[in-house]
Amino acid sequence: MPEHSQRALPDSFFDRDAQTLARDLLGKVVRHKVGDLWLSARIIETEAYYLEEKGSHASLGYTEKRKALFLDGGHIYMYYSRGGDSLNFSAHGPGNAVLIKSAYPWVDEASLHGLSDENSLAQMQLNNPDASGNLRPRERLCAGQTLLCRALGLKVPMWDGKRFDHQRIFVEDVGQHPQRIIQTSRLGIPTGRDEHLMYRFVDAEYARVCTRNPLRRGQVEGRDYLFIEQGH
Repeated sequence: MPEHSQRALPDSFFDRDAQTLARDLLGKVVRHKVGDLWLSARIIETEAYYLEEKGSHASLGYTEKRKALFLDGGHIYMYYSRGGDSLNFSAHGPGNAVLIKSAYPWVDEASLHGLSDENSLAQMQLNNPDASGNLRPRERLCAGQTLLCRALGLKVPMWDGKRFDHQRIFVEDVGQHPQRIIQTSRLGIPTGRDEHLMYRFVDAEYARVCTRNPLRRGQVEGRDYLFIEQGH
């Protein structure tokens, strides 16, 4: 098995334009070690944020809590959203970042001596039961920014402002490249705070199980969303 540092994306991968990074993170796998298990999820939905637009935390100004947003690309920025934890990575340029909006549980093929197996998935389900205490179905386990963090055991006090630690948390390219990406507007942006900007990116194959399906009934291509064809 390759060393974790060989598997992990380098900091330079993150030190790029936020929209470029948001697109290129789709298909990558976030891995977080909890106990003896590596809990992992494939990124299927991201949102880009910039210092100069009103939808970003950074636009509110520098504070110690927002410090990670103003550091080099590849720093982890975590914050509380509606009572849950949210995961972001700083991008190129002060105040620019990408929010990991949703993901899909990832289990490595046993033949490849992967880090994450069915035991990892079982732990993620235990971490993130539904409101009745039942196991969430696999497709809903990480279908939202706070659900993702809960499933992976990611907490604001543990990782906010930190660099990746390849023995405990990193992002890996496992060779999964979306064929089509949907570009659309971000979610939860208040009216008058640049809510119209199309800075959300969704792996089209997983559109049905992301936070909100951009292809749902009533949405019109060219007005509400765009398709980006990938050249892989």
